[in-house]
Amino acid sequence: MNPVDLIILVAYLGGIIAVGAHFSRAQRTVQDYFVSGKRLPWWAIMGSIVATETSTVTFISIPGFAYASDFTFLQLVTGYLVGRVVVAVLFVPAYFKGELLTVYQLLGDRFGAGVKRFASGLFLLTRSLADGFRLFATGLVLAALLGTLPGAGRVALGGLDPATTLLVVAVLVIGVATIVYTYLGGMTAVIWTDVIQLVVYVTGALVAAVLLLDRIPGGWSEVARVGSAAGRFQLFDFTWDVTRGYTFWSGVVGGAFLTTATHGTDQLMVQRYLCAKSPRDARAALLWSGAIVFAQFTLFLLIGAMLFVYYTGHAPQEIAAFTLDGRLQTDRIFPYFIVNHLPTGVLGLVLAAIFAAAMSTLSSSLNSSSAAAVGDFYLPMTGGRRTPEHYLRVSRLATAAWGVVQIGVAISAVRLSSRVVDEVLGIASFTNGVILGLFFLGTFTRRVAQPHAFAGAVAGAAVMVAVKLFTAITWQWYVLIGSLVTLAIGVAASYAWDAGRTQGARNG
Repeated sequence: MNPVDLIILVAYLGGIIAVGAHFSRAQRTVQDYFVSGKRLPWWAIMGSIVATETSTVTFISIPGFAYASDFTFLQLVTGYLVGRVVVAVLFVPAYFKGELLTVYQLLGDRFGAGVKRFASGLFLLTRSLADGFRLFATGLVLAALLGTLPGAGRVALGGLDPATTLLVVAVLVIGVATIVYTYLGGMTAVIWTDVIQLVVYVTGALVAAVLLLDRIPGGWSEVARVGSAAGRFQLFDFTWDVTRGYTFWSGVVGGAFLTTATHGTDQLMVQRYLCAKSPRDARAALLWSGAIVFAQFTLFLLIGAMLFVYYTGHAPQEIAAFTLDGRLQTDRIFPYFIVNHLPTGVLGLVLAAIFAAAMSTLSSSLNSSSAAAVGDFYLPMTGGRRTPEHYLRVSRLATAAWGVVQIGVAISAVRLSSRVVDEVLGIASFTNGVILGLFFLGTFTRRVAQPHAFAGAVAGAAVMVAVKLFTAITWQWYVLIGSLVTLAIGVAASYAWDAGRTQGARNG
């Protein structure tokens, strides 16, 4: 890595921290810190939704998907659009009926504090694990780049080998930078830096795509001809098979349920709508974000198709660089092109784009985790009797604490296999379905009470564990299965409870 690229990357990180410091002056209460006083424009919230939905894994994995497969991933993105419409109609109005800090307060109003704390605790656990491992994945990229600097291979700390030392340093750099600007600026800083980061990583992807296309003799005509002949532009797969991923049915139906859960019942996303001035603004931000996400994923897939044409037809000798034990490592293809083929300066920009995609998700995770901890646990515990300054200070400390937790998870992942990492990331699919099922119970039923909701949640989680361990059903169906089982068992438990009470009264 050229020093110029490193300077660009450092300047980017420093600029993001400066943004957080700027917005820290406007923080007076927890409402300012967590929901920005409900005064942000809808288009900024839209940009934040898109940036948060896009992680480093997305940036490097989707081109790899198209390289090895086709455009069928867009079927899942179509499901994302359907899910957004459901959330806009079904859930958004409820977010503006009171002064909410977290979405789980709705469950508390409907079922009681126990269900609220259960859902919020589940969110905190899975968010810390999943985003800790995302931080680890981003650290791998930075560590690889730091390893190209002179003398980097000779640095070893605390008995660690040089490679592990670089990875730990990389995790700390990204983690601490994210903690600092999130700690200072709260949700306002998160949203405005998300907008900046969205511009950075989309610009980086576009620049990389243009330079890649320029390296292919014949340009777009060659990409269209070779890609079409190889089936890289296939969009639909109407196969009916629940064990097969990225079909029309698993994409549209499963993707709709997945997005209804992630964008309608997960604090990470819902907190953005709570920053809007009105339900109308929240709906506009949510629905327009779907159009941007669709265009963004199309761009990433096009990059993957161009990479396929370039490497298979014009640089086949380089394919061995991202092939391990005879197997194609698709997640290494786009990063390999970035590091080896982008000119000085542009490389720094695209690297900043990769970290922008990561930091937008991580900063959102820290602020939403702090909101859940303070809003669902600390505020009720103290009865709201402390001063606004006290709660603001606790909120910032909670942000830093969750950042330390995620850094700890990322460093712990250094000694774990990639298979374990994948398994931990999959936990979110289980919990999203259960929590969506609880919201379904609260929205569509009146007779279901707290014990019945708990019965549904336990049954939903148990069924999902069984599905994962004993079936080959693809993960795209997990949220649908978990939510419907939670809903069905919760309703059945309420009827069984009433029937038991009626029978008891008769016997008495």
